[in-house]
Order: sequence, then structure tokens, then C-alpha cells
Amino acid sequence: MQTPHRSVVRALLSAACTAALGAGLLAGTGTATAAAPSTPQLTAGSKVVGYFTEWGTYDRKYYVKNVETSGSAAKLTHINYAFGNVTGGKCAMGDAYAATDRAYTAAESVDGVADTWDQPLRGNFNQLLKLKKKHPGLRILWSFGGWTWSNGFGEAAKNPAAFAQSCYDLVKNSKWAGVFDGIDIDWEYPNACGNTCDASGRDAFRNLMSALRSKFGSGNLVTAAITADATSGGKIDAADYAGAAQYVDWYNPMTYDYFGAWDAKGPTAPHSPLTSYSGIPKADYNTSATIAKLKGLGVPAAKLLLGIGFYGRGWTGVTQAAPGGTATGPAAGTYEQGIEDYKVLRTKCPANGTVGGTAYAKCGSDWWSYDTPATIAGKMTYKNQQGLGGTFFWELSGDTTNGELIKSIS
Repeated sequence: MQTPHRSVVRALLSAACTAALGAGLLAGTGTATAAAPSTPQLTAGSKVVGYFTEWGTYDRKYYVKNVETSGSAAKLTHINYAFGNVTGGKCAMGDAYAATDRAYTAAESVDGVADTWDQPLRGNFNQLLKLKKKHPGLRILWSFGGWTWSNGFGEAAKNPAAFAQSCYDLVKNSKWAGVFDGIDIDWEYPNACGNTCDASGRDAFRNLMSALRSKFGSGNLVTAAITADATSGGKIDAADYAGAAQYVDWYNPMTYDYFGAWDAKGPTAPHSPLTSYSGIPKADYNTSATIAKLKGLGVPAAKLLLGIGFYGRGWTGVTQAAPGGTATGPAAGTYEQGIEDYKVLRTKCPANGTVGGTAYAKCGSDWWSYDTPATIAGKMTYKNQQGLGGTFFWELSGDTTNGELIKSIS
């Protein structure tokens, strides 16, 4: 499957910068095999986790300050900083310039104070520290992997303890002490194919998460973005997510990118359906199926967050307004064909229909699907009914300047 974060490739190249590409679909304590509660948990967790992309500070010009001015910081409980690299069996810096070196002007800075040439820490990390000062309850995790950099996990899985040590040393480096409260792993996908194919074995993911928990201890958060592929014999079945659940504070099942214009001729379908619907192109490619599968395996509901995409996916050459139509290829997008931010689509191609608990729109010959405040509200009702631990989303820069989507989560 494609991922929304591949849209940054051209932006990164034009900026001559190195960064990883991110998480897509075939994206506490507790025992790994604990049965789902016999009585549904109706009191859901209130975690709100948003991804902040390292490379978004380039062409997108989305800075940590924007998290504050949009009102998003006040709504977030956690930020996942994406992405660190995985290479040589170790955690590694992604783009050091963006992370620690870039000097911010007073106008760009969270607190209105410009960076100086001689201060020990600049870049996104320093801006995140400033954001935490404004919001003392905010927690930040460093996310490693993503679509492009997941090919390093196979090597890491050969020596989980050494990998965990490298990650701890990097995340807790004294040069940026206080920035990170834990680590998020985005392995796409353990013992399955993503950007590359992995044959590390079904136990590799569990062993890796066990080593991370052992090293980071109970005082730090350990989380993971995981596949949403609930098909029989699919990507969830390829790794021991139930066995690894005891080691994570929570999972982020990537319940988006189920369908998209990598199937250039269609059929058109919403990329993040909450439920199945008549004519859906593939059974078990919907959020409800993903959550049901994971809960059925014994993953506690409180350790599952509901995934939301702050972007849409679309086709062009479409004549049929309803889902299921044919197309000629991906619709034009700002950074990549077939994908566009919500903040653009809300006016460029306003939603005029709903299916499977999400929205779609046809404008001219283009057909898009994306979540709106109204459909997110429906997903929040589902989250509460299922007793899930909260909500996460990819990613902050896709929202409007006044945080329209994150407000509908909260």
C-alpha cells in the first residue's frame, strides 16, 4: 500500500534534506493474552496523539509554533515526532539539521524569542521544549521507522537488546534532555511486505518490543503504530501483536489508507471507512474490522487508539458520484498525486456524501474521500462505545489553521 507520507519525497529532494517517510495502512500493563472484557467498556480513554513530521518544516512551513497557534497543543495529550531512522541495527537521527540545528526567528518561534548562534540546542527539539513549557502535561514520543525507514527493522530484530540500547541512548541524549517521554515504533511491516519485504519471523516484533520495554522501563512510554490489515492471513496475522501488547502502553492501528489511487482505475472507495458497506472493494478493509480483529486476539481495548487521517485520497476521470466508480488515475495533489490535505479539500472539493462512516466528494471529474468534523464525531462515538484508549491522527499539518479537525476529536 501507498502511504500519505510519501507525499513529501519531492519536497525533501528539493530542500536537499534527509528525512524519513511515514506511517500508512499496512499501518499500561496487561497480559498479552488477556481476554476481551465480557461487558463492553463504555468509558473510553481520552488520549489525543498527533504526528508532527520533521520534514514538514520545509516546503509545508509547518512549525512547532503552528501546533500552538492552531489551538492543537491545548487539545493534544501526546505528540509523535516522525521520524527517526533505523539503520545498522540501531536507532539513528533522521534529519539532524531540522531536529537540532535550524535557527528559528522570533516570528517562527513558539515563545517569540529568536534562536542565537551560540545556544546549545536549536531546531525542532528546542521548539518542542518551548511547547512543553507552555503545556506541562504534554508528552512527546520519538517515532522511528515509517514507510521508507522500516527496512532497517529486520537487522534490528537480530539483536533486540542492542537495538533497544541504541534507541534509549538517542532518545534520552543529554543534549536534548526533557524533550522526549518515550519511543514509538512504526515498523511497516513485521514479517510482511511494505516498502520492502521482511522475513524476520512472527516473534520478531514481540521480541523487539520486549527489549524496548526492558530498557526504557515503566517511567517512559513505549508505543507502536501497527498495520490495520484484518484479512485472514494478512499483516496482523503475520506478527505476534497480541503477545507484544503486554510491553506497550498502546497501539496505533493505522486505520486509513485502506483504498487509494495506487489502484489507478478504481473502483473509487473511501480510504478510511469506519464500517463496511455494500460494494466495498475488499472485505475487512475498514476500521471496525481492524479493531474487532485486534480485540479478538486479546489486545485490551484500552491499549488501542482509533486512527484518523487529516488528508484525503482521490482519483480523476471519474463520472460516478457514488463510490465504486471507475477512474483514469490519481487526482492532482499539492505534494503528490492522489493525496491532499483536509485544509485544502474542505474548500477545493467539499464533501457531498457519506459512506461507511466517512465522507466523499465529487467535483468535476475528481473523486475524493476524507474525514470531516461530522464524520470524526461519528468515529468518536464508536471509539467510546468500544472503550478504546483514545485517538491518534496523521498528521498535524493537514488540519486547518484553527485546528478544525482536532477540535472535533476533543
